[in-house]
Amino acid sequence: MRGTLAGVISVVVPVRDEEENVGPLLAELAAALEPLERRWEVVFVDDGSTDGTFAALTRLHGAHSNVRVVRLRRNFGKAAALAAGFAEASGDAIVTIDGDLQDDPAEIPRLLAKLDEGFDLVTGWKTRRRDPWTRRVPSKIFNRVAGFVSGLRLHDMNCGLKAYKPEVVRGLRLYGELHRYIPVIAHYRGFRVAEIPVNHRPRAHGRSRYGMERYLRGFLDLLTVTFMGRYRNRPLHLFGGLGLLMLASGGCVLVYLTVLKIGGHAIGQRPLLTLGVLLIVVGMQFLSLGLLSELITSHHEEQVGEHDRAGVLVDEVLR
Repeated sequence: MRGTLAGVISVVVPVRDEEENVGPLLAELAAALEPLERRWEVVFVDDGSTDGTFAALTRLHGAHSNVRVVRLRRNFGKAAALAAGFAEASGDAIVTIDGDLQDDPAEIPRLLAKLDEGFDLVTGWKTRRRDPWTRRVPSKIFNRVAGFVSGLRLHDMNCGLKAYKPEVVRGLRLYGELHRYIPVIAHYRGFRVAEIPVNHRPRAHGRSRYGMERYLRGFLDLLTVTFMGRYRNRPLHLFGGLGLLMLASGGCVLVYLTVLKIGGHAIGQRPLLTLGVLLIVVGMQFLSLGLLSELITSHHEEQVGEHDRAGVLVDEVLR
């Protein structure tokens, strides 16, 4: 297999209200990528900025032939911005980096070198995160929970600095908070995922728009990703397993009550009787749901067009 270091590098940068940061970021990207002696491009995705970010990006596009700009119709969120950027990227290696200058572009060559070792996705790990403790502590807890639930143990699930082979993001459907689980989705699809420590810097301009509510939304999306990854092609294993467990539990309860009834005890007023019948009924429903899900899954194959949802959200593209 040809190494990734032989091709073009596409850097996807989602931005929102980062007017003061996009120029310095491009300069730092050039300083980091030029020594690699590879062709490279930057795809900025303006996710509904309300300041002068798009005007600044337009000037960068006019001054640099390797800068592309994608402008979304409004603020759709980071997942949609990344999806639009992936659709526009044409490189043999794709790098994502946040537009707030906290991620260090000087780390990109290390990510690409790790990618060339045979990995399909390399994610950064902010070992010394330069954020307030009110963001660091919940993030650490969230990463532990996400690793336990998903089965992919990473120190930093949501680091914006990542490198991908194109096949990892090709046909990837991102919405909600799913962008933070791209490594999990890649892992479930059989891609090799690695993690390396990267430098993290304090924010110089602008402000963070992330609040505590994103962790709740993120956890719900984690359940979605885990279900879709583990049970999408075998839903009967989940619903059928739960159904059989309830059927077995309800059966045991009813057998116990039957023995009591034979022994002359009254069972009509016992709450266990209601519980046993309820477990049997709900267990049958879960089993039926699993069988129906299997029928639906067997008749539907995933169809991903070249221009899907991301294209509907785009207002303007400067190539």
